[in-house]
Amino acid sequence: MTEKKEMSQLARQLLGNSGAVEFYTQQEFDAALAVAKAEIMTVAIETTKRALMIEREECAKLADECTDIEKLGEAIRNRIPSQRQ
Repeated sequence: MTEKKEMSQLARQLLGNSGAVEFYTQQEFDAALAVAKAEIMTVAIETTKRALMIEREECAKLADECTDIEKLGEAIRNRIPSQRQ
């Protein structure tokens, strides 16, 4: 069990005495942070999968429309010129 500690005079001055500020234990903070990180990673993974699917589809369209197979690789590489450095 954790004990509640009194705020220092400086903390009371900075945060006010209204009681509107909630404090959390380190374990509560760590648990909430772990959940937030997991949610961020889930969104990042799903976004990356979606971006790859979109890119794959666009490259397939280039291949379908290509009349010169020798130029297909270059067309794919130059599809988004700003990303090629």
